[in-house]
Amino acid sequence: MIWRATLAALLLLGTRAETQPPQAIPLGHGMYAVLGATAGTSGGAAVTVPQSNTFMVVTRAGNVVIDTSGPVVSAVHQRLLTAVSDAPVRAIVLTHAHGDHTGGVARWRQPGTEIYAQRAFTDVLQYQRRLAGFFRLRNAAQFGMSVTAGPAAVGEPPLLEPTRTFDDETEFTVGDVTFMLLHTPGETPDHLTVWIPQYRTAFVGDNYYESFPNLYTLRGTRPRWALDYVASLNRILALEPDLVLPSHGQPVRGHDEIRRTLTRYRDAIQFVHDATVKGMNDGKDVITLMDEIRLPPALDVGESYGRVSWSVRGIYEGYVGWFDGNPSSMYGSQVRAYGEMVTLAGGAAVVATRARALAQTDPVAALELTDIALTSDPRDSSSLEARIAILRMLDGRSTNSNERGWLQAAIADAEARLKR
Repeated sequence: MIWRATLAALLLLGTRAETQPPQAIPLGHGMYAVLGATAGTSGGAAVTVPQSNTFMVVTRAGNVVIDTSGPVVSAVHQRLLTAVSDAPVRAIVLTHAHGDHTGGVARWRQPGTEIYAQRAFTDVLQYQRRLAGFFRLRNAAQFGMSVTAGPAAVGEPPLLEPTRTFDDETEFTVGDVTFMLLHTPGETPDHLTVWIPQYRTAFVGDNYYESFPNLYTLRGTRPRWALDYVASLNRILALEPDLVLPSHGQPVRGHDEIRRTLTRYRDAIQFVHDATVKGMNDGKDVITLMDEIRLPPALDVGESYGRVSWSVRGIYEGYVGWFDGNPSSMYGSQVRAYGEMVTLAGGAAVVATRARALAQTDPVAALELTDIALTSDPRDSSSLEARIAILRMLDGRSTNSNERGWLQAAIADAEARLKR
């Protein structure tokens, strides 16, 4: 679909974005795109699942497809693009191994189609498959889906293997167009950028979108190294492109606009990394740094998808792991003491009453009080009712799609527990 809003609006759960009927957008030089929708259904219910853009480059000898979007919309993307050209698909290039980019491969692949990916692509697929059950639950919560949906719909990668892989750089030619593939780790270790020198065009996958990136995503991930993002963005900037095509969101056009946009994005990531490392070396704990570190106005790229505080924790724990230096952490969670705290307070209902009173001034602390109360008595109706009210308050204030996904999942869980 052609989304006439920024990615902030695209990915905001529960927000209705203005759309036009889906269409293949001409980008010049025989390049076309269908921009990825976020809408879909799961178990008959409307859901919001990011789907990548699909790009097609038409050459004299056939077509090259770059990213295939996910299973929710890939059929629509294919229909629109093959209406432009139904020439043979000579190659599919996958910028990385996430399911919203690889879910349409089976539709596009033909006998003789080469599938290009960076060498670590298979490792990333195996990692996702190894934790398929874990990610099924986490993706369903984050993106508002039913866990009973099909495996691909909730994030399990398709069974596919690339036919061509590379380490740092490779190129191939189809017809009159040469495609250079550059290893640009960031969103994933296997991430690549497609560079077409004759068109001054860079397909940058998920290493740029209109929000601070998910250096750590709430659904769970191995560390996404901030310095990899910085180096990869520097590599793209060095190409001096005239057209940058992200796999989510709108094209970025013009040499000067691209340099301004990608430089600001790179500098925002570098700032958060450096501030986190400085805080670590100054002896500050991770929670303090999550509260303290903010982007300066000149680097504020928005937090509609990723969030600075989550990235701070991802950087911190990516460097040194989970132990915070507190001896009680060696023995597990402080949850063991919650029951004693509730007893001292006079019971779960008393804690729930305090949570409601606190909600207007500090809803996060109020939510934590419901955690404490429900650890002591998971069935306490007053605590569940307070929790639902606080979660709805936080959801109403949120402008971050991932945050809203988890808040709404928690609301559904608390409501189900209250009914039981």
